[in-house]
Amino acid sequence: MTVRISPSILSANFAALGEEIRKVEDAGAHALHVDVMDGHFVPNITIGPPVVRSIRKVTNLPLDVHLMITDPDKYIPAFADAGASVLTVHAEAVVHLDRTLNFIRSQNISPGVSINPATPVSLVEHALGLADMLLIMTVNPGFGGQKFIPYTVAKVREARKLIEARNYNCVIEVDGGIDTLTVPTVVKAGAQVLVAGSAIFHDPDPARKLKELLEIAASVGYDRGYV
Repeated sequence: MTVRISPSILSANFAALGEEIRKVEDAGAHALHVDVMDGHFVPNITIGPPVVRSIRKVTNLPLDVHLMITDPDKYIPAFADAGASVLTVHAEAVVHLDRTLNFIRSQNISPGVSINPATPVSLVEHALGLADMLLIMTVNPGFGGQKFIPYTVAKVREARKLIEARNYNCVIEVDGGIDTLTVPTVVKAGAQVLVAGSAIFHDPDPARKLKELLEIAASVGYDRGYV
């Protein structure tokens, strides 16, 4: 599978968001990663369904909506109605993960599950057959521009082997500290979708940086023997 990049608009210039989106869309972005934070599950507050609805109007890219919120079940229909293509919930934030993932799929969108850096893959092992995507956080969620946490690489490798062994239809996405230095590491470990925010939008030329990250990812590839 070709490695794809989902730019995180958390690091974009919100005063010119439409223009920022067009830059990465034209440069080959696979989707747009939309971070939703409630100031409770994570120590930051970002956006809600109205902004997702506005983004949906200016792009045809899939909207990869990451719910970093408490009690996400309550808001799933609103985000689905706003135009989300994928809704990812945190395993740490839900009581009945099986039920939540099935609820998301019932809204005719793809369900995803995310785990924080210190959360083991085993916590979601039995739910990966219900998810289209496993998002492994490679920083502690809440803020952009953080430093990549090295021990998360082992989790990517573990998850990829587990998913392949059970023949699950679930891709692995990584989010946090993804840049030209860390792309080779996570791709070799088995990541298939890369979320990059500050590395792209804080560059003077976001389109050029996105293309550079895609080229690096394409030159590496998954290494089953990587340790």
